[in-house]
Amino acid sequence: MNNLVSIIGRLTKDPELQTSENDKSYSNITLAIQRSYKNSEGIYETDFINTTLWEDQAKNACEHCHKGDLLAIRGRLENYKDKEDNTRLKLVPEKIAF
Repeated sequence: MNNLVSIIGRLTKDPELQTSENDKSYSNITLAIQRSYKNSEGIYETDFINTTLWEDQAKNACEHCHKGDLLAIRGRLENYKDKEDNTRLKLVPEKIAF
């Protein structure tokens, strides 16, 4: 079995470089992905995918990417527990194309 996902979407805001407690650079980004079909009201719905970029990926995104830019991310999906102990799904990026 293989856990591989590819998404292409537009940045919802400019990436911002932050530093973690252990001095690693990161940036939380959100990609908006419009569905290819209209809902019952005749509107294209949009999915919003959150992910965190680390180190060089984060630095490059902050330097070269802006709100509305198209990004392609290849990675894997991973389960985790949130603060309320609910199981959530996150995208763990492996490769990014600006």
